[in-house]
Amino acid sequence: MSLFRLLDDRHPLRGRLAMGVEYDGSAYCGWQRLKHAASVQGELERALCRVASQPVTVHASGRTDSGVHATRQVVHFDAPAPRSEKAWVFGVNANLARDVAVRWVREVPDDFHARFKALARRYRYLILNQMSRPVLERANVTWCRDPLDADAMHRAAQALVGEHDFSSFRAAGCQSKTPWRHLHFIEVRRHGPLVVVDVQGNAFLHHMVRNIVGALVSVGRGEQGEGYLAELLALKDRTLSDVTAPACGLHFVDSLYDGAWGLPQEPLGPNLLAFLGEWTGERELPDCPMVEFRRGRPLAVGNGAMDEEDDA
Repeated sequence: MSLFRLLDDRHPLRGRLAMGVEYDGSAYCGWQRLKHAASVQGELERALCRVASQPVTVHASGRTDSGVHATRQVVHFDAPAPRSEKAWVFGVNANLARDVAVRWVREVPDDFHARFKALARRYRYLILNQMSRPVLERANVTWCRDPLDADAMHRAAQALVGEHDFSSFRAAGCQSKTPWRHLHFIEVRRHGPLVVVDVQGNAFLHHMVRNIVGALVSVGRGEQGEGYLAELLALKDRTLSDVTAPACGLHFVDSLYDGAWGLPQEPLGPNLLAFLGEWTGERELPDCPMVEFRRGRPLAVGNGAMDEEDDA
């Protein structure tokens, strides 16, 4: 997919539409609409309503918590009125706050569902590891002034790959029915002053990624050994685990779907990591129950791997 292309302004899009959304979560209580605080969902629905001249309800691929960012949040909605591709993208963006933007829109079959058809979700956590505090990047990274051993963090994190009970890494208020999740991969890499934790799984528990990062930082500082993550995983007790990393460093960078849906492929964000050059859908997904089930090839399901995500 090219980074630049003309948007069609002649042919109205009808029925169910999928849309890619990017946002800076700093000013929002999170994705989910709330009556008492600003939310990304509420902001997007308000803008869609102005373009459609009717109420619109959107469904997202996954919820993000207060202060968490997204570069590829995929949503779907049933269009109450026909509008062209250009009208949906430019029209909605004209009515959105500057910290939320629509990237693309596509017609999809009526059985597409942004949440229930997603094969995987992917997050990147950015740590700026330098002596001085961040200025230009301050809203998009977490600052750590102590030297971090990214290689040790990466080795420690490999204990989490696969299907496990992640009770030690779920928030106390997590509403998920099961603590079991399947982590497809987790990588920790240093790029100059940036230490990036890149993680993909079938779904995530409330604060799961931030709690994992909090423990990994303890390993990176040398306060804990490389077996620390495996020890915490075995405990299955959040009260015996580590701190929760700040929300500002967390970015929801990908929702993966079967290629048959025809959703656009995009460079993975955030733009601070554009030099990595990776696009969505490049990596092979593991043969696990949820992936096979959502591709229409049901397998035996164990340990709650089909359960949906909460806020990461």
